[in-house]
Amino acid sequence: MDPSDFFEGGTMTVSAATYAVVKTERSDPDAFATIRDGTETTVVVEEGRVDEAAAVEIERGWKRLTFEMVLPFELVGFLARVAGALAAEDISVFALSAYSTDHVLVREGDVAAAATKLESLGCAVERAEDSGGGN
Repeated sequence: MDPSDFFEGGTMTVSAATYAVVKTERSDPDAFATIRDGTETTVVVEEGRVDEAAAVEIERGWKRLTFEMVLPFELVGFLARVAGALAAEDISVFALSAYSTDHVLVREGDVAAAATKLESLGCAVERAEDSGGGN
């Protein structure tokens, strides 16, 4: 499988919400994503929902780019192509994968350049409408 086949005709949506990536002492029920490993817990949560009392470190100002397509487990190199294309534009990413798709968080100020770069790979870019506080 070629990742290019998924970019062509695929859609990437930019979240309406702005997120914080938080190193925390506990999980957060409002989190978009929770990552636990042997040494820390990280949550990705809408900025207005950060649990300041539990936060150890906070990185604010991230937008979520969601690839609105089912990506099979056998597909090799999709996220590498995304990260490489954005790295070429000096855009830092925080990558997350769900069972069926990938999400990349980029700094709010990098959204326009990231969208332009991903469009050059063949993705249609959409902006999510603010639905009033959902993840």
